[in-house]
Amino acid sequence: MADRLARPSTDQESAPLLQETDGVRPRETDASFGDRVGGIAQEPLTPLTKVLLILALALLLLSSIFVGLFAGVQHKLNVEKGRHEGGGGGGPGETVTVTTTTTSIATSTEKTTATSTSVKTTTWVPVPVPVPTTPPKEETCLTPECIVLSASIFTSLDTSQDPCENFYDFANGGWLRANPLPADKGSFGNFEALAQQNKQVLQRILESKEFPSSSNYDEIILRKLRDFYSSCLNENRLDEIGALPLREFIQTLKKIYWNEADNISGSSKNLDDDKKSTDLTAALAYLHSQGIDALFSFDIEGDVGVDPNQMVLWFSQSSLGLPSKEYYSEKSLLEVYQAVIERLLLTISDEHNVPHLESTSVVMNEDSSVWPPWPWPPWDGDDDGDDGDNDHDHDKDGPSTNRTRRVHKLAKSVVRLERKLAEASLDLDILYQDPVATYNPVPLSNLTDTLSHIHFPTYFSTFTPRAFPEKVIITSPAYVESLATILDHVSPDVLEAYLVVRATLALSPHLGMGTKAWQAQRTLQEILTGIKKGAIGDRAEYCVSKVEESLGFAAGRYFVNETFAGESRKKGTKVITDIVKSFKASLPAIEWMDRESAEAAAEKADAIRVKVGFPKSPDTEDAASIAKYYDNLKVKKGDFFNNVINAVKSDQFKKWLRLGRRRDQATWEMYPSMVNAYFNPPANEIVFPAGILQPPFFEQSWPSYISYGAFGHVAAHELTHAFDSAGRLYNQAGRLKEWWTNSTSAGFQIKQDCIVKQFSDYTIDDGKGGKIHVNGNLTSGENIGDTGLIQAYRAWKVQYSTSRAAGKEKLLPGLHYTKEQLFFISFARIWARSMKPATAIQRIRSDPHSPSRYRVDGTVFNIPEFAEAFKCSKKAKLNPHMGDRCLFW
Repeated sequence: MADRLARPSTDQESAPLLQETDGVRPRETDASFGDRVGGIAQEPLTPLTKVLLILALALLLLSSIFVGLFAGVQHKLNVEKGRHEGGGGGGPGETVTVTTTTTSIATSTEKTTATSTSVKTTTWVPVPVPVPTTPPKEETCLTPECIVLSASIFTSLDTSQDPCENFYDFANGGWLRANPLPADKGSFGNFEALAQQNKQVLQRILESKEFPSSSNYDEIILRKLRDFYSSCLNENRLDEIGALPLREFIQTLKKIYWNEADNISGSSKNLDDDKKSTDLTAALAYLHSQGIDALFSFDIEGDVGVDPNQMVLWFSQSSLGLPSKEYYSEKSLLEVYQAVIERLLLTISDEHNVPHLESTSVVMNEDSSVWPPWPWPPWDGDDDGDDGDNDHDHDKDGPSTNRTRRVHKLAKSVVRLERKLAEASLDLDILYQDPVATYNPVPLSNLTDTLSHIHFPTYFSTFTPRAFPEKVIITSPAYVESLATILDHVSPDVLEAYLVVRATLALSPHLGMGTKAWQAQRTLQEILTGIKKGAIGDRAEYCVSKVEESLGFAAGRYFVNETFAGESRKKGTKVITDIVKSFKASLPAIEWMDRESAEAAAEKADAIRVKVGFPKSPDTEDAASIAKYYDNLKVKKGDFFNNVINAVKSDQFKKWLRLGRRRDQATWEMYPSMVNAYFNPPANEIVFPAGILQPPFFEQSWPSYISYGAFGHVAAHELTHAFDSAGRLYNQAGRLKEWWTNSTSAGFQIKQDCIVKQFSDYTIDDGKGGKIHVNGNLTSGENIGDTGLIQAYRAWKVQYSTSRAAGKEKLLPGLHYTKEQLFFISFARIWARSMKPATAIQRIRSDPHSPSRYRVDGTVFNIPEFAEAFKCSKKAKLNPHMGDRCLFW
């Protein structure tokens, strides 16, 4: 290590080499010439002496140069003479005599000058000029950005790990030790860390009093953003209001459901009134207009079977109260879920016939119960196997015993209803990975006849679409039939309770943390994610997130101005386009793809639209258009609950406005500050927000091998999605059509089966001593996307010479790894992530992405260049036999 320590150079010395011990100079009259010279050297120098000494040194230096030049020329002449005369003069091993004359001048302070001349004859044996045996030393990047990057990489590594055995741990072990999982989060990694940094940028903008320009539109936008943010931060106001906004929302929902909308300010009918009628259509339309899923969902997307740019209606299953259908078979979790539902129903209802409250200034009294509200259930001796028909009064200070028992039964019925909906739902691997099975266009009458419980013309009128749909694309016809059967057999009271629970779970997070509704839903989240009970994250971070979700393109305008300057967009785009070129170049060499399919794949790659940084469209390009885009969104400083609802409602109506129109090619599905990217198959586009074009993914001054390893993998991943298990089924126009030959499709299927098996063998700990396997079918598309890393590696290699000549391939200081190794390290680092077991289980069941560890080790397992870069032995885990790799590209 000592040879790398910084040492001061000799020209930094400040102290004299010799120091006098007294003020008496020695006598010079009796001294010899050598003594006099020595004395001169020791006595203080006058200004004139200094000048003369400098001149003497300059003359001496020039004399040396001339002597050297003369000797070199003389040697060359002698060699040439020897060659012409047939002799070997000047050749290796032969002597050459050189005569030099040296003149020296000595000057003293007494202004006397001594000159001496000597003639010297030297016999010189010339030596052949050595040829370099190693490449020239690589330059090191010493910019602040490179130094910070080098330190970041150094601290993220765990060099006790063998990269050929556990590359994820090798690349991220140091980061994982230095970044323990926060108590309030179920998962935290480099994606989340960067998202936090982006939020801090937005937070400074939102908390500033300044306006970046004199534009009135910028002032309008920023006031709306800052009022939204401040309404979220005002926790005192949220505590003062309590659960009142949610109760009012639920009361409105109940009145609509029980067909009392014309008398919205009146009192609700009694639950036991058998003569009342229901209006499920209006209630669902009300919920869906607020972005709350229930029973089913609609989306507006292109007709991928006919014209991907013609926006049509898609009907699909609804989300569930629990993350996936597998949870509905776990008895212990269902008990928790049922208890949370009971708590919510009791909290938001009080007495069922609570009169409508006109003013949000009215404060509802909340019990000061201990948080968290466990253990559950709040009564003793209740057997989960019964219907709650016992007659015990265990809530002396709360609702009546009968109502408590009734809510208990309703909660059980809601769970039973959701379990049936879960059983009817498509498995996620089909929903996400099989676009052919989920494309079922039918006349709208097919849907209305089968699901006669909903009057769809009335439902559509809520959203006032410009074009009334004549057909609908159904993702699962079996779900429609099952839903109709379920609705045939569910009681109105249970259906009402289900709708109320769906609304309460969605909206209670927007209440104050002191409310029972917030606490109940929070308890469910703690169980599902494994986060510490009562651990609450930074409020400002949460509020910035809500601003992003609600006004993301408005906030993105100012985020981009702060973070996306210089040539970030240009250089980020170059990485992407280089990878597209690399992909096209690799197509002819793919053994499972024939020439016809390869040419078609190249056409699709050429047709992909690349969007980088931020949208440029009439809706989001300038302050005037952004202000107009959000003009209908009303924001109040002290009304966070309704600010969120209004924002979601605005988005829903904008979505429905697309029905019957042509696709707007300029639109984005992600806001600029988001740390993510996506591929949209019907639009055949890949999109990279400015939010992800930040360290540790990208920095415009980094060496290319880092950028192509980190952000290059993100870019290659999205590009490869166009050719994964689902994306490959869409042609270059985004149409769902078989455009590969049968032999190529068969060859791809073999590769897909390979990667499904590979990832299905991976497991995670369930936190209870057991193992859960990764769903290789659900994750196959994302795993194939990750294989695109090889395209990023090839793209980097192709541009290497040009990049090196431009000074973009310099080594990082203090890291003793090759550029190839650093390419793979930069890839692995972006996937560093800590996760609670409960969160990991939730993602295994519902997330089409594999766990981060396998996104790294499972990917390099299939890339021979990785094993070559790290000189892995043939027995290493990550250097398998070629026949065991899943080689796509």
